[in-house]
Amino acid sequence: MRVEKRQQLATRRHWRVRQKVAGTAERPRMSVCFTNQNIHVQFVDDVKGATLAAVSTTSKSVPDREKLGANVKSAEVVGRLAAEAALAKGIKNVVFDRGGARYHWSKGKGKDGKPVYGKVAALATAARAAGLKF
Repeated sequence: MRVEKRQQLATRRHWRVRQKVAGTAERPRMSVCFTNQNIHVQFVDDVKGATLAAVSTTSKSVPDREKLGANVKSAEVVGRLAAEAALAKGIKNVVFDRGGARYHWSKGKGKDGKPVYGKVAALATAARAAGLKF
């Protein structure tokens, strides 16, 4: 498939999700963006058009940010840190915007006996474990 077509399909998936998800001041949108090298999370109030909090693998507040990339382990770390940043701003309930990426996990177990999550599911699970409610 051509690069232009792949980008066009990704944009369509993203906007299909965005039609159904909107954030308010009481329940902001938790927007997740995965690039080839980094993970970005923002808490957005769509009514005002303002970003309330943001965390990424490139943030200076993230420990060992040189070792983090766009993988499942980094997604768990960023999900936990994003939840902590949101709770510090008084945000407890959010609407999850996966940005067109697949939310998936394997029914089987990994070598350690835990379920195998994809990046989006790992980030969401870590954020829920840290105290956010979706």
